[in-house]
Amino acid sequence: MPSTAAATTGTWVKPVTTRRHHLSSTNSSNLVTNQLGFPPSSSSTSIFFRRKPIHRRSIPNTLTCTLQAPSLLQIPKHTPSSSSSTTPFTPSTTSNPKENKTQTSSKSSKPVPQQWNFLQRAAAMALDAMESALLSKEQQHPLPKTADPKVQIAGNFAPVPEHPVEHSLPVTGKIPASIQGVYVRNGANPLHEPVAGHHFFDGDGMVHALQFKDGAASYACRFTETHRFSQERDLGRSLFPKAIGELHGHSGIARLLLFYARGMFGLVDPTHGIGVANAGLVYFNGRLLAMSEDDLPYHLKITETGDLKTVGRYDFDKQLKSTMIAHPKVDPTTGELFALSYDVVQRPYLKYFKFSPDGEKSPDVEINLDQPTMMHDFAITERYVVIPDQQVVFKLQEMITGGSPVIYDKNKMSRFGILDKNAKDASGIRWVDCPDCFCFHLWNAWEEPETDEVVVIGSCMTPPDSIFNECDEKLESVLSEIRLNLKTGKSTRRRICAENVNLEAGMVNRNKLGRKTRFAYLALAEPWPKVSGFAKVDLSTGEVKKHIYGDEKYGGEPLFLPRDPNSENEDDGYILAFVHDEKEWKSELQIVNAMDLKVEATIQLPSRVPYGFHGTFISSKDLVKQA
Repeated sequence: MPSTAAATTGTWVKPVTTRRHHLSSTNSSNLVTNQLGFPPSSSSTSIFFRRKPIHRRSIPNTLTCTLQAPSLLQIPKHTPSSSSSTTPFTPSTTSNPKENKTQTSSKSSKPVPQQWNFLQRAAAMALDAMESALLSKEQQHPLPKTADPKVQIAGNFAPVPEHPVEHSLPVTGKIPASIQGVYVRNGANPLHEPVAGHHFFDGDGMVHALQFKDGAASYACRFTETHRFSQERDLGRSLFPKAIGELHGHSGIARLLLFYARGMFGLVDPTHGIGVANAGLVYFNGRLLAMSEDDLPYHLKITETGDLKTVGRYDFDKQLKSTMIAHPKVDPTTGELFALSYDVVQRPYLKYFKFSPDGEKSPDVEINLDQPTMMHDFAITERYVVIPDQQVVFKLQEMITGGSPVIYDKNKMSRFGILDKNAKDASGIRWVDCPDCFCFHLWNAWEEPETDEVVVIGSCMTPPDSIFNECDEKLESVLSEIRLNLKTGKSTRRRICAENVNLEAGMVNRNKLGRKTRFAYLALAEPWPKVSGFAKVDLSTGEVKKHIYGDEKYGGEPLFLPRDPNSENEDDGYILAFVHDEKEWKSELQIVNAMDLKVEATIQLPSRVPYGFHGTFISSKDLVKQA
């Protein structure tokens, strides 16, 4: 292993084809995270790569990581323009004959020399030697598919370099006149080539931005420059532990100890957060916030030209002192922001809080849980927050016996907590049991006073831990209506669609969030983990209308953008979706009329857009009000 400040490289040979398994996932307020996305599963084909023995030499044909590493994937790459890029990357030549260009960068990709004293240099050498010994031992055993980078970031799950703003993109059709603003989408994009375990969710956050102005479009993508990202960029290698890909079993404990030791000697600084900010995006109080559960949000700014700039880690003017989950909710009527924070190490394991429209935080409401629970999403109604306490839990002690800290607890009863939005404490929370229910995402919820019920719309996954631990059983994600009776304390659950289809990642009309909605727009997660299109689902009748992106074209989360907030028709708007053509190896954005599912326009993008996570739209009116 090279010294701490040196870049790591690897040698990779010809790929072989095999099967893809479900991903694993963990979360911690400090070192264990759980982020959103579409993990590989046993139902899709992936590319594996056989690694040569540990002689390290550079083969600059392709990029696997964005910076200073040869590729572990024989995939085509893209050519940003030569204008300045915030983050440097190594020049690379594409392996795709249809895209035979060379990547360039105007900035050096060399690590920044570290001003370490003698003790620090000695500690760095000793710790690097220990890590090298650990890596050698790990390489004696095959990685599980849930932590194998040759599986996790294959094909269009692989990272791309930053791309500066490019204007006047080619458009087929006509961009609707009402679309004025910026569509932003988050995703995982590892800066450095993995040298050990890596899960797709572990990658550094990268935001893709498509700006619409007067019928024209521009595109840019930039890393979110978290404290973790900045340190690893300057050091020239990955040093922070990867919560999902690395922190399992005895080797996970060893990596934690190495990280703590590096922090103790001042080789890395974990005191300002270790998050990757790669999952959610929300626009609130004049700020675009990028989030993952393992840290505070990061404030991003969209420039006048449509570029992205990281402002910094955002604590709401020193009001937020804990992590915040990646799916906070903005009430469309009051403008308030609602959020949760969970901790897997110490009590309280869960806290609820909210922010006024001008950013004033409420006191934390501590919610008593018997054990730390994976809680990636929640829901709001007009009066309540709906909190899922389900069967996927954290038991860090499992690492001592060589296992994963994320487990499915079959003996635990899943339940939903109903808490008043304005609650000062958790004494009024009402828990309603919902057996064998695990919803990774909740799309909406509303109250039905005539029956004294809260209705929750979510995608129920079985087996519950199939996206967290390697599993050969086929994953199902079933769109469900869950009714929580506040009078009887009982629940019912029904499958909404008669058709057996996996529906994951999407939304309702956000102007109706927390109110009864008729339609949901959800990704057709088939063949899992890819997304072949989206479904428009009538939640009352179960009718499913599909839009398929095209032959060998796949995408991700569909974003519903209302045409007019005051429209009488709930589905009066457009679906925006990033789509990648795996045959031509080109990416595009499709704009689809949500009422009739006809394509209004297709925008050709200058760079490949990897499959990613969640997005939002910021109107041109809101852009001029940015903080």
